[in-house]
Amino acid sequence: TQCCFSHQSSDILSSIGYETIIQHLNNGRKNCKEFEDFLKERYMLFLSEDRGWTKHSHTDKDSLLVFTLKRALDVFKLQIDSVAQSHIQLAQTLREEARKMEEFREKQKLQRKKTELIMDAAHKQKSLQFKKTMDAKKNYEQKCRDKDEAEQAVHRSANVANPKQQEKVPGRADSLKNLRFTYIKLKPINNKAYMLHINTLDKVREEWQSEHIKACEVFETQECERINFFRNALWLHMNQLSQQCVTSDNMYEEVRKSLEMCSIEKDIEYFVNQRKTGQTPPAPIMYENFYCPQKNAAPPGKATGSDLARRRPLPIPKSLPDDPDYSLPDNYSLIYQ
Repeated sequence: TQCCFSHQSSDILSSIGYETIIQHLNNGRKNCKEFEDFLKERYMLFLSEDRGWTKHSHTDKDSLLVFTLKRALDVFKLQIDSVAQSHIQLAQTLREEARKMEEFREKQKLQRKKTELIMDAAHKQKSLQFKKTMDAKKNYEQKCRDKDEAEQAVHRSANVANPKQQEKVPGRADSLKNLRFTYIKLKPINNKAYMLHINTLDKVREEWQSEHIKACEVFETQECERINFFRNALWLHMNQLSQQCVTSDNMYEEVRKSLEMCSIEKDIEYFVNQRKTGQTPPAPIMYENFYCPQKNAAPPGKATGSDLARRRPLPIPKSLPDDPDYSLPDNYSLIYQ
């Protein structure tokens, strides 16, 4: 696979290629989670908004409108309610799409978990075997150095001209004996343990390489599925929004058609005919002398023009102006003198 051959490392302990793939998969899963949250937020937004539309579409504040405008308003309320209902249906669809995205994301997470556990075990086994091999190599090299030092010491002691002089030095003979014994013991150095660890490490490396290839194949398959699923989800969401726009516009067109049928003249004429109260305006309010009330005088505001023509002239008072019982408005006073 492309992932396998493009994410290798010459260092046997390095897992940078594998970690790079895992980081990429985590980013992909994060993108799916963000889109899932986006769908859930859109669901709540559509739901709260359209509940408000439905509430206002049933209001009776404009019930006093009449005739063509009232019919247009009724169509408006009906279509707005239909738009709100279609938005609620879209919100339910978005919630379902968010659920599908969540299920897909969790499914891939479980599949990845199995592969990651196998790879983690392979990484640990490779690292542990590498450490054992390096310890065996270190032990083998130390034995080789000890052998070389003992061999050189034996050769140096063998080159001494007078062996009897060696015996005169205290402890010299025992030291040479120990050197010879060490040399004889280390001469046939056993490197089987080191070779065994090398062979085991190579097998572990091959097993890790095989598991790495399998993991890359699984991850590449998952990545193809994720890209395809995510792309289709976005495409479907755009189609849903486009269809909602078409549906809403068709409903709005019905409102526009009803408004085109609205007639100002017809509405005014309809209101006048249905709510008319009469055609006779009120008569003028005439002056009436308090001291000379008119018999059969009409109540204020109820007199008609024909009544004015039938009124008789005011009577002439019998008392003269200088009569004490007669008072003119000019010299009348309420102050007691």
